[in-house]
Amino acid sequence: MSKMFMTQLSGLLKRISEKEEFAIEDAGRLLAQSFMSEGSIYMKGFSEMAAIETEAVFGAEVLSSVKRWTEDTQLTEADRVLIATRFSDDPDAVHLAKKLAAEGIPFAAIASKKAEAGIDETADVFIDLRLTKGLLPDDDGGRTGFPSSIAGLYVYFLMKMTIEEIIAEYEEG
Repeated sequence: MSKMFMTQLSGLLKRISEKEEFAIEDAGRLLAQSFMSEGSIYMKGFSEMAAIETEAVFGAEVLSSVKRWTEDTQLTEADRVLIATRFSDDPDAVHLAKKLAAEGIPFAAIASKKAEAGIDETADVFIDLRLTKGLLPDDDGGRTGFPSSIAGLYVYFLMKMTIEEIIAEYEEG
């Protein structure tokens, strides 16, 4: 079971890397704009995707100016937001996305795209995790092993590296 899951997880991460490469770079550029304009990057992860905001704020390699978004957060035009949720049609994430769009705050979103309209249509940059069901079949004919937080963290680290490269170039030049 462990080897099958590892094989499927590796395949998922490879698909994300290949198919979302440009979106990840675009999201990194969008978020890096906050550093150039002396704003902050605010993170909001819904449900298990709160792991991404926890990593960004408390992890071993945090970016400066990264903060958790809360209902009380007062955003400025220099700020950027990253929303992470399991599916693009999550009602709480869609509500936040509409609020940010109405306020003119640029944001990126990480989620698995659903057929219904959601944050994928509102976000300035949307990264599709391409995870709609568990990776392995279970004994009851269903699927198990739904690693949305692992996929989200993978995307976060790719974006973080992009942001760091952009900031380094900005500071040199």
